[in-house]
Amino acid sequence: MSTWCTWLSVSLAVAGGLLLLWLLALAALALVRPRGNLLTEAVRLLPDLLRLIPRLARDRTLPRGVRIRLWLLLGYLAMPLDVVPDFIPVLGYADDAIVVAVVLRSVVRHAGADALTRHWPGTDDGLDAVRRLAGLPTTTTQ
Repeated sequence: MSTWCTWLSVSLAVAGGLLLLWLLALAALALVRPRGNLLTEAVRLLPDLLRLIPRLARDRTLPRGVRIRLWLLLGYLAMPLDVVPDFIPVLGYADDAIVVAVVLRSVVRHAGADALTRHWPGTDDGLDAVRRLAGLPTTTTQ
């Protein structure tokens, strides 16, 4: 019976630890999320962003660290397990959009805005939204 109790204790501790990690991940996403309607725009632009990321990741002119971040981002987006599961309406894709926004900001800081513009597959309005998401001024205000 003591083996059963030990097994139960370990299982509960692991479950509690995983729950705590999940709550911490949700809190981190809430802290770094884009403000205003940028999150809604990012979710709407997700198909174009999913084409942009591999283009940037294959660009040999970008620093290796930037390309590695982009490949890791693609791996995260391809994983069936997310911080918030994708089947939850709106919120399911919001975590993906937040992670994309954080990585894009890092990419732009290290690779420059011209790489973003050079590889953008969508419309000019979409590019302006992505520039705002990455913390850059839009092309119409420059």
